[in-house]
Amino acid sequence: MPGTLGIHHVGIAVRDLDEAVARYGTLVGGTVDHEAVVPEQGVHAVALRVGDGPLIELLAPTGEDTPVGRFLAKRGEGMHHVAYEVRGIQAQLDRLHAEGVQLIDEAPRSGLFGLQVAFIHPEAAFGCLIELVEPKEQPHA
Repeated sequence: MPGTLGIHHVGIAVRDLDEAVARYGTLVGGTVDHEAVVPEQGVHAVALRVGDGPLIELLAPTGEDTPVGRFLAKRGEGMHHVAYEVRGIQAQLDRLHAEGVQLIDEAPRSGLFGLQVAFIHPEAAFGCLIELVEPKEQPHA
């Protein structure tokens, strides 16, 4: 059954990824869980594990004319999005669309760290960009 499982991660836009990883290590003991560069999205991301809670996803642009690059130019470093893990991401998107929610993505796409992702427009969520994430199905062993 489709549903929201909780907060998966919090995305934070940064200019210097190495500095941010070191700082979050000092501040909250975050340790690197995943790291990836996605050229088509123009982002270099590091997911930090902090205890048993949601991940912290640090996002650095690979160029100025990328979504995160434009975000940094307009708003500076800081909170970029909150990601919620869901079951049945397409069913969630269909339900939201039927309810008139402004979506950025009407279908999931491949995201970082092996996730299917879709974004809800910030205007639908009081100025907060929301990402829905669902792990891609793993082949049966």
